[in-house]
Order: sequence, then structure tokens, then C-alpha cells
Amino acid sequence: MSKDSSRRGFLQGAAGLAGAAPLATLMTSRPAVASEGGQTGVANGQTRTLAEFATTLQYEEIPPEVVQRAKDTIADTVATIMYGSTLPWSKMIAAYARHNGPGGNSRILGAGPARVHAPSAALANGAAAHAFELDNLTKPNSGSHPGATILAPALAVAQDRGNSGRELITAFVAAAEVMIRIGVATRHSQEQNGFHAPGTTGPFGSAVSTARLLHLDVTQTQNAIGIAASTAGGLLEFAKSGTGGMVKRLHLGRAAESGVLASSLAAEGFTAPVSSLEGEFGFLRVFCRDYDMNALTAGLRQTWLTNTIMIKRYAAHITAHTPVEGTIALMQAHHFSGPEIASIAIQTTDRAVRVNSTLQPKDILLAQYSIPFCVALAVYRNPVDPRSFDEGAVNHADIMGLAARVQMSALPPPENRSDMTSLVTITLKDGRSFNQRTTAFAGTPERPLTVAQLKEKFLMLTHDFGEPGMTRAFNRLQNLESEKTLEWIGAGNEAG
Repeated sequence: MSKDSSRRGFLQGAAGLAGAAPLATLMTSRPAVASEGGQTGVANGQTRTLAEFATTLQYEEIPPEVVQRAKDTIADTVATIMYGSTLPWSKMIAAYARHNGPGGNSRILGAGPARVHAPSAALANGAAAHAFELDNLTKPNSGSHPGATILAPALAVAQDRGNSGRELITAFVAAAEVMIRIGVATRHSQEQNGFHAPGTTGPFGSAVSTARLLHLDVTQTQNAIGIAASTAGGLLEFAKSGTGGMVKRLHLGRAAESGVLASSLAAEGFTAPVSSLEGEFGFLRVFCRDYDMNALTAGLRQTWLTNTIMIKRYAAHITAHTPVEGTIALMQAHHFSGPEIASIAIQTTDRAVRVNSTLQPKDILLAQYSIPFCVALAVYRNPVDPRSFDEGAVNHADIMGLAARVQMSALPPPENRSDMTSLVTITLKDGRSFNQRTTAFAGTPERPLTVAQLKEKFLMLTHDFGEPGMTRAFNRLQNLESEKTLEWIGAGNEAG
């Protein structure tokens, strides 16, 4: 099967194998069994079931389109880490990691030849992956970021222990299937309590992927999941206060590091509650206002949620992607420019209106979290190039002036709760008005990137590390299952 035909076929894989529940049903269903407070599902050893799945999954049983999606996600994450490593806030964390974790075999990607111990590499690489709003996540939204919180720690451990590419892919898929299900089970409701979702789901993905690479047994993996549950965290106050955007990046770095800690301790015999996910004071009941207990294990080995991973096109919060795409489509169709625009109205989800509607962000980190800013930037700059999102953009009179004229409101139910749909209406100064409804962009499961598009993003992000070496690295990542060792990943010009 060719890589592009694999991409075309992966939606069929996402729908599951014969007899599996459709993907949309698994991700949005409301099971009939109810427990207290209207919350659904029954606690019945889900932590153990997930540990058994993660421990016993074999590479040979993973469908080819799922393997390809995993490899695409791994390649995308390597590029986002290497780009993120060049940014000031990532350099602060990398300096901390080098100072406190020297002497290991794991690379801080893009940071030179020095090696560190795996927890320090996971911290630095996880934070760098999320450093500039470029890393992958899922559609429907599960509140998880697989690249930053699965690949970053898994690669750190794999480089330390000498695991192969095939082992890394298997660990990635095992962790993605577990972590995304945990994210679905939360119904994204932990954010109503002020928790940044990937900071809460991420430790589980990290723990499972690294437990697999450490060859832990079922009980040890169950303990790793349980230890990870007690490290979950990350507060959303940066979004409310409009200050301290750097901490958002740290949430994913800490999640990646926490999973390495969890699996390493479990390997030494450290224990955790057997019901860390489903128990009375377990993760779901403590963190979430609403949850779906049954989603923790629904469709295991039948419906492959790895195929819900989507790859970003813009260095912007995911809620801005369809409004940006809609704005670009209108400009291309009707041939107007920024100075001609009187106002922009954006209808989107309730959550985006509540959290992502800042009109005058104070710095670029917070600006990337603002839909009005990202749409205004797309009018005046190329949003596909992450270098368009610089501090100069926050001080750009035309961009900030247009952002101030963006009006945000919620779509009517049920669209106001959907992941991606947006309706952009642009009114020009001459009185003409145009609108565009957008539900997906290139990189979403229904519109996966081709090999050429993925390579274009990879080389754009790794431009500073030399195109010849990065082209070789991309090609090797696309054939990762053939790689015996992984120490070359992240070596910049040394890759070859």
C-alpha cells in the first residue's frame, strides 16, 4: 500500500474493523447507564483493562493506515520540537534540563550534541513540541496532544534504551489508544474546573508509551497509569488573566516528564491504586464535572482512535483554524484585502467564545490563543509560515486594529458544541458582505495531509537545521519501522 493510498484509506480504519462502532458514535455517545449526578458509566476495572491492552498490543495487529498515521504524527512532532527548541521559553527549559539531567543517552532535539537522562529530555522536548501552537491533537477534541505527551517521552526512553522504530510505533499507538480514550471520557469537562486538558491527560499517554518501551508487565503498567493520575495538573489561569503564556507550554513538558517518572517508578515496584481512573476519588470523578466511564475501554482493538489525530497547518490555537481557513477562502474568492474590511463576525463554539476571544492580547504567546488576532493576522500575513507569528505582529497597527473589529458569538445548538465548525462573515467598507462556513482544514482526519504536504511543513519548521539533513531525516521517519535504533532523531545536520 502506498503512503498516499494509506492516507485515503485511514478514515475506513478510523471507523473500526468489522463489527466496530462508528467513530463518531464512540466519541460522542451518551451511554444509557447512569450514575450519580447524571454522569455515565460504571466503574469496573477500567484501569486494569487499559493496562492489559497496552501491554499485549502487537505491531502486527495494528492496521497499516494506523501505522501510517502514527508515523506521520511522529514526523510532525519531531519538526515541531525542533522549531520550538529555537524559542526563548524552550531554551530556558532546555537549559534547566541540561543542568539537572546530564549524563544520559537522550537528545534534547535541535539543541546540539549534549545528551541528558530521559526524564529531562521528555520535559524539554514535550515543552518544545507545544512551544508555538504547532503540535498535533485530535478531532473530535479529546483534550490530548499525542505528539507532545506521547512521542516526546517515548523517544527519550527509546534513545536511552536502544529501542527500534517498530517498538516506538507500537508504543505510540498503544499510548494513543489509551490516552485519547481517557480524554474522550472526560468530555473535556476538566477545563470547566480550570484545568488545562492536555496537562491532565498527557501523563497517561507518557506513562503508557514509556511503560511499553521499558517492557513492563500488566501490573506494572497499571501502576504506571495510577502514578500518572497523581501527577495530572496544569491551570488555565493564563487564558483568563492574559499573562504568563509561557506556563501553557510547560504543562505539556511536565506531562511528558511525569509519565517517564511514573513508568520508571513502576518498574522498580512502586505501586498506585488499582482504580486510579475509575475509583471514587479517581481521575475522572475528581477532575471532571462530567464524564463517560464507558468511553475508557469502548472499542479497544476495534476502533482505532489514533486515526483521530490531526496535524495543524497554522501556529495558532486549534479553535482558530477553521475561522482562519474561512477567512483565507473568502479573500481568495472575492479578491479583497485588509484595508477594505470594515468588520468580521465569527460564530463558533461556546468554548471558543469563552476562552479564545481576546481582542488585544499582550504578547505573541497569548495572541496565538486569540481567534480575533489569528484571523486578523491571516488577512495581512501568511499564517502557514510560523515566522509570521512574531512579536512584531502584536505591535502591527493594521493587524491589531482589525482584531479589535472582530465580533465573536456562539453558533446555535448543536453546532455550538462541535469541535471545529465556524461561520465567518466579512463586511467590507463598500457595504458588501460575504460568509463562509468551515468544518475542516487540511490536516484533519477527513482531509489528511499528503506526503508532500507533510514534508513541506517538516522542512519549513526545520529550515534552520539544514535542508539536506532534514530531508534525509524526514525520509527515514517515513520508514521508521525499518530503523533499528533511534539515536539519530533530532541530530540536525548529523541526521543521515
